[in-house]
Amino acid sequence: MSHRFGLKGNIALMVSHCAGMIDLVALPLWIGVLVASYHLDTQQAGGLVTLFLLGAVCASILIAPRFKQLNRRVVASVGFLVSGLSFLAASQTTDYIQLAVLHVMAGLSASAALSMAHGTFARGHNPHRLFAIAGFMLGVLGFVFMGATPNITKALGGHSLFVIFAGIMLIAALVCAVAFPSFTLNSEEEAQDKVSSATKIPRSVWYGIVGISLMAVTQAMTFSFMERVGHERGFATDSITLVLVALALINIVAAALAGVFEKRISERVVLFSGPVLQIVLSNIMMNSSGFVFYAVSAAFFVSLMIFTHTFVFGLLARLDTSGRAMAATPAMVMIGAAIGPILGGSIVKSVGYHGIGIAALVFGVISLFCFMRIFQRSSEAVQSEPVA
Repeated sequence: MSHRFGLKGNIALMVSHCAGMIDLVALPLWIGVLVASYHLDTQQAGGLVTLFLLGAVCASILIAPRFKQLNRRVVASVGFLVSGLSFLAASQTTDYIQLAVLHVMAGLSASAALSMAHGTFARGHNPHRLFAIAGFMLGVLGFVFMGATPNITKALGGHSLFVIFAGIMLIAALVCAVAFPSFTLNSEEEAQDKVSSATKIPRSVWYGIVGISLMAVTQAMTFSFMERVGHERGFATDSITLVLVALALINIVAAALAGVFEKRISERVVLFSGPVLQIVLSNIMMNSSGFVFYAVSAAFFVSLMIFTHTFVFGLLARLDTSGRAMAATPAMVMIGAAIGPILGGSIVKSVGYHGIGIAALVFGVISLFCFMRIFQRSSEAVQSEPVA
């Protein structure tokens, strides 16, 4: 039940992924602008970003089970349109309540669109490779974003960040309206599809969902305050910006390597290594007083999530052939990411930046356990199958 979407369809999916996952590359600048330009404390700034991500989670949870019944092109194009208009409105106000409402609206609508894209990814000929290419394109967007946005916000003011977000969403809306792919099933595929839809999502898939969600908590919690901790350590703004640009370049390479090494590296090795390395990098970034250690850990931090998530996506797409779980990818990632900014801001406000490293250790250990259970449950399922 795999499909090829053609060049236009693949471009629409890539653009959808980049727009819908913009928080993955924008978090430190987003938090930084809210603190520096809007004069919010870390908890308030983290709270606004968390509202965007909570909206994204709610939309994904509601949309994913209805993936096959909805008009995917309409949902994707209208979703990005509403998100773009919400960000445009956010650029015109400094009132916290208004910003909060607009963040929720932007998250709800962008995630509804993104769920359509990720559910379609899972029905593609090679979900792992498609997701790797999407990660590569997100890395390219991140490189441009990190290189240009700090100078734009410095010159024009913090509100220009929301104008940039609005532009990205509106471009995605246009592309989806014109080129979002559709697929049809023949009678045999429809029969198989009904069987897979009626079947419960395997328990091993749920372990994968929890594991990647917890990695997303650590990702958002740490990365949201990457810029702030750099300033607290006394590092120059230009130096931190350079780290962000290097980070974006490494993200591009990581996404490409995730596609290249699809058959060359064991999924087990990637999933077991990801949480451990994330713990190490998070603690170095949050505790190091030297710029070199800070810069290296920060530069590789996001790429680790991109690389690991690509393998998780490919594995779970094979374990759940209905596509329902993969349509909920925004919820998997953003339910963790939603907790991250507000949790990180509260930890920093209460105990300091080193507390983020301690929290990363806790979440990382649980995530590793969940990933181990994926393979244990898969083995148990194979062993329990009746022999013909």
